[in-house]
Amino acid sequence: MKHGKHSVRVKMFVLCFASIFGTVALCILLNNTFLVRYYERSKQKTLGKAFEQVKEILMNDKRKQTGDASSENQEKQEIPTMKPEESADGKTEAEENGPEESSEESEQEKELSEETRLSMDILCSRLNTTVVVVKSLLSEGTPGVKVHYFFGPGGKNDKDVNVIRDMLGDYFFPGYGQELKNKRLETETEDYRIYSLYDQRMKSKFIELIGVMEDGDIVLMRTNVESMQESMAVANKFLVYVGILSALLASWIMYFVSKRFTGPILELSDIAKQMAELNFDVRYERHSQDEIGELGNSINVLSGTLEHTISELKSANNELQKDIEKKNRVEEMRTDFLSNVTHELKTPIALIQGYAEGLKDNINESAEDREFYCDVIMDEATKMNGMVKKLLTLNHLEFGATQVEMDRFDLTELVRSVLATTEILAKQKEVTVYFEQKEPVYVWADEYMVEEVLTNYISNAFHHVDGARIIEVKLIPMENRVRVAVFNTGETIPEEDCEKLWTKFYKVDKARTREYGGTGIGLSIVKAIMEAHHQGYGMKNHANGVEFWFELDSTVQNMK
Repeated sequence: MKHGKHSVRVKMFVLCFASIFGTVALCILLNNTFLVRYYERSKQKTLGKAFEQVKEILMNDKRKQTGDASSENQEKQEIPTMKPEESADGKTEAEENGPEESSEESEQEKELSEETRLSMDILCSRLNTTVVVVKSLLSEGTPGVKVHYFFGPGGKNDKDVNVIRDMLGDYFFPGYGQELKNKRLETETEDYRIYSLYDQRMKSKFIELIGVMEDGDIVLMRTNVESMQESMAVANKFLVYVGILSALLASWIMYFVSKRFTGPILELSDIAKQMAELNFDVRYERHSQDEIGELGNSINVLSGTLEHTISELKSANNELQKDIEKKNRVEEMRTDFLSNVTHELKTPIALIQGYAEGLKDNINESAEDREFYCDVIMDEATKMNGMVKKLLTLNHLEFGATQVEMDRFDLTELVRSVLATTEILAKQKEVTVYFEQKEPVYVWADEYMVEEVLTNYISNAFHHVDGARIIEVKLIPMENRVRVAVFNTGETIPEEDCEKLWTKFYKVDKARTREYGGTGIGLSIVKAIMEAHHQGYGMKNHANGVEFWFELDSTVQNMK
């Protein structure tokens, strides 16, 4: 199956790539927007904590050196503001006494223990911070400061001292440090202030803390935040590489993951299509405990349910079709019945009406003529009565209103009984009747209905017998059955009329049928009775006559 732009696999790929690149882009945007500011805020808090550590380290060292705890009670020196003054020769005292000052500072720095210097170096290295301790200010007409301690990465030299002087000068002598731009106060407490500024000389942005220790010494802490811009650029570049690598890795992973998920889905889709084509033999064979496995099990259950339901619907549809056909057949039978009854009753009714009117009008005054008219009327009325009875019997049989009562009886005795009623007719027509069966033959059937069939066959044989004028009734044994055959000599029935004999009111020779009063209903009654028994019946031509037959079960086993 082709994977279009709307397939689940494509959507999973697009979603994965969009998520990865969206996350990378969001990280870069957040870095550019908030990371520097967050870093500066974090550095400011770190400097504040570091100031407390510096105070503790230096004051502990001083207490150890002097053993004088009273130094802890010195008043805090306020950060003064002094205006720069020049000496007589135009030089500042810092410029005149620079080397001596360095020597003095060096001597003072030696006062610290090795342990204290190591602690301060570790602190400055860890925080990438420079720490300067100012012991006193040069306020005798010179704009300078006196550095007491200097700690920071790379150590201290004369250049660093001069830089620090310039750096501190702006705090102590406003306007002195002209290289400092955009200085802004960020945080202020009782012990220190934190500024952010841009050093034009260093071409860098710094965060500085200036505070006063308990012994009056002034502490300046400076850290560079310019490196954060470079770090951010590196981080963004790294994120791009990570995004590309993640996308490639995700492509490889999504190929297998999507195949794992879309494979069963495509299989379920194919099963659903086959179910739509009414093929319910297909089943989802994979067994998993996830949602797809549950869907597959549901599809299997649905397939079985649909198959069973459709089977029931087809059965119901077949039954409905049969009912419709039966209804149509009944309607046709009703229409044919009315048409045929109307046709068959029209002639006798006309005769009865004509002869009755003749009697009423005294067309023939003789008693013999009137008696003849009455005989015709009675004869036609008798025929009409017989035809109506047969029609009612046939109607009940065809509509299932007559129940078949199965009994075991002697068929030989029944045949002899029917033939006994035709003895007078046989003598009148000079017909020889043969029935050689002597022993009883027991069958299972409705005895009354079988007698009706047998009477119809024998009656038709008497009406159509000719030639040698022989009628023969035979009981032919078969496997679990017995066939009753009634044969009469005479003319055979044309092949085109053989199938139509069992249709109501059908007559091969209408003139002859009318002569003996036949209605064309007898064989239709035979057909209905034998179909109600689910038994065979039929006829066949012989060289010298015609044979009609029907079959019955001859044992109890045949009833099962």
